[in-house]
Amino acid sequence: MIELYTAPTPNGHKVSIALEELALPYTVHALNLMGGEQKKADYLKINPNGRIPAIVDTEADDFAVFESGAILIYLAEKTGKLMPSDAKGRSRVIQWLMFQMGGVGPMMGQANVFFRYFPEKIQPVIDRYQNESRRLFEVINTRLSVSEWLADDYSIADIANWAWVRTHRWSGVNTDGLVHLKRWSDAMIARPACVRGIEVPFKLPSLGEGKKNSEAENNFIKGAQTLLQK
Repeated sequence: MIELYTAPTPNGHKVSIALEELALPYTVHALNLMGGEQKKADYLKINPNGRIPAIVDTEADDFAVFESGAILIYLAEKTGKLMPSDAKGRSRVIQWLMFQMGGVGPMMGQANVFFRYFPEKIQPVIDRYQNESRRLFEVINTRLSVSEWLADDYSIADIANWAWVRTHRWSGVNTDGLVHLKRWSDAMIARPACVRGIEVPFKLPSLGEGKKNSEAENNFIKGAQTLLQK
């Protein structure tokens, strides 16, 4: 059994999607980030960084794993699925996983901060992170022009990148003209496990769909602004 400690964020969704795809039994522990549950002593024993997600594998002497990319690799290796076993295939998956961990996630995360949450709108900073996110999307689009999936076969690399790319409207990142990325995104949302995974620990309202923030979006922004101070 996998004990999943998570919240409804792209990084959290990466792991819940993988668990659904792998059909591994798991129990969800939803952490209230606004309430600071991720900073409590019991949780810091599992994830010393005080972030989500984290897992505890009760079938492996309560082995704890933190950092979403590390969790994805652990689950893939545990099951022998969603990542090839040969050196080149494994490397290809890890390259695209690291692309998300070092590029897509941080750039979109900063776009969110300065476009949505930061009280002062500093346009050159917003432009910087949105433009870099768009550039990374173009890299993905180019790769998908010659391959159905990022690392040839469907893998944890697709899961990790899509969990962030799907939220592009919230980050203010335009995807116009990226036809291969759209084809891939449509293929991802057509997978039942992906749909189930993005509703863990609960379903969020659609974010970034309209020109004016909804009440739910304003409440989300207030919560995120609180987190920026922690």
